[in-house]
Amino acid sequence: MNATIFALATPPGRGAVAVVRLSGPESGRAVLALAGVLPAARVATLRTLRHGGARLDQALILWFPAPASYTGEDVAELHLHGGRAVVEGVLGALSDLGLRPAEPGEFTRRAFENGRMDLAQAEAVADLIDAESAAQARQALGQLDGALRAVYAGFRADLLRALALVEAEIDFPDEDVPDGLARTAGPILDRLAGDLRRALADAGRGERVREGYRIVLIGETNAGKSSLFNALVAREAAIVTAIPGTTRDVLDAQLVLDGYAVTLSDTAGLRESDDPIEAEGVRRARARAAAADLRLWVRAPGDPEGDAAEFVRPDDLVVWTKADLGAEGEGLRVSTITGEGMDALHAALSERLRGDLSGADFPAVTRARHRLRLTEALDAVESGRRALFLAPEMAGEDLRRAATALAQVTGEIGVEDVLGEVFASFCIGK
Repeated sequence: MNATIFALATPPGRGAVAVVRLSGPESGRAVLALAGVLPAARVATLRTLRHGGARLDQALILWFPAPASYTGEDVAELHLHGGRAVVEGVLGALSDLGLRPAEPGEFTRRAFENGRMDLAQAEAVADLIDAESAAQARQALGQLDGALRAVYAGFRADLLRALALVEAEIDFPDEDVPDGLARTAGPILDRLAGDLRRALADAGRGERVREGYRIVLIGETNAGKSSLFNALVAREAAIVTAIPGTTRDVLDAQLVLDGYAVTLSDTAGLRESDDPIEAEGVRRARARAAAADLRLWVRAPGDPEGDAAEFVRPDDLVVWTKADLGAEGEGLRVSTITGEGMDALHAALSERLRGDLSGADFPAVTRARHRLRLTEALDAVESGRRALFLAPEMAGEDLRRAATALAQVTGEIGVEDVLGEVFASFCIGK
């Protein structure tokens, strides 16, 4: 039998209300001991909590009997006044009653283990808690509603159809089945492999929505990168001087553009330098530029192309700064002094974000774990496809391996090795 656990489900510290959550077979007994009564299911009830002869608080109590609760177990919530002394008194009383503090993610892990949600939905709970942009929240809610499970269910349905044909030839060789039955699975596997390749090609979309889109400013020294960085983040985040090489490290800022989370990076001017500190800053700038989703090539009037040109891809944006001093070549023209062109730059960035991150279909990958399993499944499907004409037994083993990889995304098979990694990132009380 699972131990009964408890945790503060609201942020610690002083507040108007604090919620303590309980889950497990002793939840009802604990509520009865503190409040003297077990409320009706799903009816908020005001009661005075007492323990050891002392009055702890006047609280609202909610009771959710199993199995119709978040975790699938008996669950209770105590809505307390949010003072530190009140919360500590109630938590201490629960410990005295034999309950134990919950570990990170233990409530949601129990919900998964009791069939209240699949593993992908459990991950979505953590993503929804961490969401800082509307796009992140939309994606997490879609995953929580089962959108990711539906994508993988489609993959597995095709895979199982193909596996059934292969297994029929293997298991019933003396029965009246068509010759070469396993080979008829070929078109199904071809279609499935194409779907998996498309899903992997689109893998960056879901991960970038979840983790944040990376935009990096690159250019020569004194091109106006730091001034543009400050203008985009709307604060004096970077030091700006007329001295070349002022920026010597990568400076990051988090912001939300058009509902998408973005990490904007200011970098050192790209040039050769004998100064070891500046040279290290340039090395970091090059590395960050290489890993960016989008580079803004920041140029000032009279600037040569310089080293930044080697990092610019055809779909990156060229931004000419100091527009108040004169116009140059093709690209966006802005002035951080007058504000000229900043609206157009914001519009261009929003258009790029929508183009790169929005899509008609729910992404099949929102975490690196999903991408790894899809890659394993694709490798197994391709191997099985090649084996159809050689040895159906080998093809069947490959297809079972592919099914296992896909099932690990939603937790439909034993996945104990990944549970710790998934739930360790959760906050206490969830």
